[in-house]
Amino acid sequence: MIEKICMFLTNQIRKEMPEIDDEKAEVINYGLQNIVGEIPKVFIMLGVAYLLRIFYLALFTFLAIFLYKGASGGVHLKTHLGCIIVTTLFYCVIPFVAQLFSMPEVMKYIVVAMVWIFGMIMIKLYAPADTEDVPILQKKVRRKKQIVSYITFTIGLIVAAVIKDSTIANILILANFFQTVSITKFVYRLAKNKYGYEVYGNASAETV
Repeated sequence: MIEKICMFLTNQIRKEMPEIDDEKAEVINYGLQNIVGEIPKVFIMLGVAYLLRIFYLALFTFLAIFLYKGASGGVHLKTHLGCIIVTTLFYCVIPFVAQLFSMPEVMKYIVVAMVWIFGMIMIKLYAPADTEDVPILQKKVRRKKQIVSYITFTIGLIVAAVIKDSTIANILILANFFQTVSITKFVYRLAKNKYGYEVYGNASAETV
C-alpha cells in the first residue's frame, strides 16, 4: 500500500515537473517511502517513549540518526507489525539504556574509534542498503547516499566523543552502531531480506 501511494505521488510530481528524469524520480520515490512509512511508526514510538518517561531522549535519538538512517538504508521486516515493534525498540531501548552507564573518557574514545572503523567498512561494503521493494539502482544516487552516510556517521561520532553529557554520548554511539549493523549482510540474511541492487543486477546499478 505504501509503495503504491508513494509511486502515485511521484508520478503526480513528475506530471507537474516534467523536467524530473528517472534518476531524480527514483530519489523522490525513495524519500517518500521513507517519510510515509515512518510516520505511523514514529507516533507509536513516541507514545511508548512518553509512557516510559524518555520522550525527549527518544525524540533526540530519532532526530540524531535521521540523516544517517535515511542515507544508509537498512533492513526491512516483512510485516508492518514487525517494523513497528523493531522501530519502537530501537528508539526506546537505546535512550533508556544510555541513561544507565557512563564510560571513562579514555574508554569512550576507544569505543568511538572502534565503532567508527566498523562503520566505515560497513558503509563501504553495503551502503546504501536497499531492498527488493525499494531498489536504488542509479550509480550516481548510490554514490551520493554513500557519501552522505560517511559524513553523517562521522559527525555523529565526533559529537559523541567531545560532548560531556554521558547519556547523549551513549545515545549517539549506540544509535550509530546499531543503525550500521542494520545494513549488514548478516542482518539481511537474518531478516530474509535481499539487497535490491544485487537482485536486479550490477548492470542496472551501472546506469547513469
